[in-house]
Amino acid sequence: MLRLIPKPLHIAALQCVHALRLRWWRMMGTRVTGCRVVALDQQGRVLLIRHSYGVNHWMLPGGGMKRGEDPVIAGTREVLEETAVRLTGATKIGMITDLMHGAVNDVHVIAGWTNDIPVADEREIVEAAFFALDALPENISRKLPDVLPGYVIAAKAVRQAD
Repeated sequence: MLRLIPKPLHIAALQCVHALRLRWWRMMGTRVTGCRVVALDQQGRVLLIRHSYGVNHWMLPGGGMKRGEDPVIAGTREVLEETAVRLTGATKIGMITDLMHGAVNDVHVIAGWTNDIPVADEREIVEAAFFALDALPENISRKLPDVLPGYVIAAKAVRQAD
């Protein structure tokens, strides 16, 4: 159904809704629960995305979780919706609490593996690509370079344990 909306109008709506959502979170002091996904390809490169709204940084795919939703299911769903990438061996590798956009965010960190090539929908996601840890893009989310190596090590350790 959303494909019936022309792409520029859809992107403008996403930008407007995102701005309203951030204001609501700040005003209400909302606690947000979400997930971020460390999706690795067979070469151990990590999947990063750029949204059409919000900041223009590369970041891990992910998003909000439905009330009571399992974090692994949410992460698997989010990465599929955002990039058409299917994960195998998905598991929770951590949880962080952070203040973002004026709201407390509880973020489940999920890791999984894929053979798929990411495809950005060019609406919510404008770019999606795999990057080696030693070749991350310049315009990356501020905290990500510090935590990403640990996430990748945890993901690889979980995979070896299987």
